[in-house]
Amino acid sequence: MTKTLIARQEAAAAPLPPGRASALLLAHGSMNLRWYAPKGTDPQTPHDQDEIYIVASGTGTFVRGDERVNFGPNDALFVAAGEVHRFEDFSADFATWVVFYGPKGGERA
Repeated sequence: MTKTLIARQEAAAAPLPPGRASALLLAHGSMNLRWYAPKGTDPQTPHDQDEIYIVASGTGTFVRGDERVNFGPNDALFVAAGEVHRFEDFSADFATWVVFYGPKGGERA
């Protein structure tokens, strides 16, 4: 599944697969592009690939391990494979692009 352009409106309308909290928009090699827009709380657990979030809308606090940072639209956030992380106190319009990439276990630093 490869496309050149995925518009925000298309991403927001993409259906969630059963048992998944994000919609798959694009897959190429080890890379997956997903759309994540949790409501109320963020129940995610650590992932087995490195990931980058690019905030599309909303504000809140991002927690990665012991680190806490405020985020807003157009901010980019990195999480290494296996790291505990979540979004907290986010606004009702929060949505983010998520790029998973690399081998299981993450890339070497």
